[in-house]
Amino acid sequence: MNNIVFPKEFLWGGASSASQAEGGYDADGRGLSISDMHPYRKMEHSNDNMKIEVSSKELMEYMNNEEKYYFPKRKGVDFFNRYKEDIALFAEMGFKVYRLSIAWTRIFPLGDEEEPNESGLAFYDKVFDELEKYGIEPLVTITHYEMPIHLVKKYNGFESRQAIGDYVKFAKVIFNRYKKRVKYWIPFNELNMMLTSPYTCGGVICDASKYNGNEKQIKYQATHHQLVASALATKAAREIMPGAKIGCMIARLETYAATSKPEDQLQALKEEQINTFYPEVLIRGRYPQYMYRYFEENSINIEMSPEDSDILNNNTADFIAFSYYMTYLASADPKHIATDSGSLVGALKNPYLEMTEWDWPIDPIGLRITLNRLYDKFQVPLFIVENGLGANDDVSEDGKIHDSYRIDYLKKHIEQVGEAIKDGVEVMGYTTWGTTDFISCGTSQMSKRYGFVYVDQDNFGNGTQKRIKKDSFYWYKKVIESNGNIL
Repeated sequence: MNNIVFPKEFLWGGASSASQAEGGYDADGRGLSISDMHPYRKMEHSNDNMKIEVSSKELMEYMNNEEKYYFPKRKGVDFFNRYKEDIALFAEMGFKVYRLSIAWTRIFPLGDEEEPNESGLAFYDKVFDELEKYGIEPLVTITHYEMPIHLVKKYNGFESRQAIGDYVKFAKVIFNRYKKRVKYWIPFNELNMMLTSPYTCGGVICDASKYNGNEKQIKYQATHHQLVASALATKAAREIMPGAKIGCMIARLETYAATSKPEDQLQALKEEQINTFYPEVLIRGRYPQYMYRYFEENSINIEMSPEDSDILNNNTADFIAFSYYMTYLASADPKHIATDSGSLVGALKNPYLEMTEWDWPIDPIGLRITLNRLYDKFQVPLFIVENGLGANDDVSEDGKIHDSYRIDYLKKHIEQVGEAIKDGVEVMGYTTWGTTDFISCGTSQMSKRYGFVYVDQDNFGNGTQKRIKKDSFYWYKKVIESNGNIL
């Protein structure tokens, strides 16, 4: 770390989502979202935390028998009522930026109303008031796994082109409302999650029987609709908010070949292409040729409107945002090829890496590698908007949480961000996942904790919701105060 200097304007902070932190699911006219239909699922083994898909049968069961299930994301950790307390804690840490999302169903409870819900808009006015009070820049994700459940029932979410219009209407409303308060925007959280969970990413129930069993047809058609929606949101943002910065976001999956065998190297290249084609479209404004070959070889026929090419080409994003948690191995062995490239957790284990309690490989150097590769390829600013360690945190006898393991994890990753900056990569900022503890995306559990602030709440919503600063809280405060120099 010799002579590594983070830029003076580097945006240090943390990130959360409305669906996991807010709660207040029935307050002020808010409607139900797809995340509100994720029940708590007890983990049988570590990789159960990736079971985030919901089938049509399951959704019908949840809707018809809600009293049988506990839906933790409806409660969140009560940011809806405690936002002042929580933002004060972020300010105490010295956050320069706070990444949050706006719950679509607070603004349009069903998703297709003609007029927005004023109470929902007023809530975010108050949130931005608090952020402004402390000089914290908001980075807003327009929608973070929060599609209205009504639109799933109405036309199966983003499988339908009709979703584009409803989404863009929502985006324009919040652009007009907050145009003087928000500079940085991300249209969608982790677009490539459509390949892992189309329900979570786009409100899509994946009924492949309509396409002779070809699930990829549904996933990539919905992906196309989201890409067009993102470009149209970018267009609207530039018209309404000149000077605003609009990004695009993926879950970044740096891919290593399992061996030096050429076939494994080729497979790693193919999986890398699947992961980065999203920014390829949204930064360069066109589908790359390798995707047309992929579509042909997988019998995928994307329905595109004549104007889509111009929409994508004329409304490209300003920066690439990404989440980074791990790397994984690619092999040409049919036993190890994922059903769809882009699977969040690979079957092969890297023998050179430690694993988290949830069997996610820990690879700080991989973050430097991915920053360099993305910057070399796209030559646009990069923003790390999620990176963190999910762990079981225990309150010690002294009433404190001594999470040295989280400090070690973050320290090693931030060091590699610094190395990438020294390599010449333009990095805008770093927002950890998360801020306070909140509900995990996967099994909707509370026990997988990411925050700097412990929240007294268990997997079933029991507890006082008292906030307790962890050791990592004080450590990250020093990191920000020193602009990374204490590393």
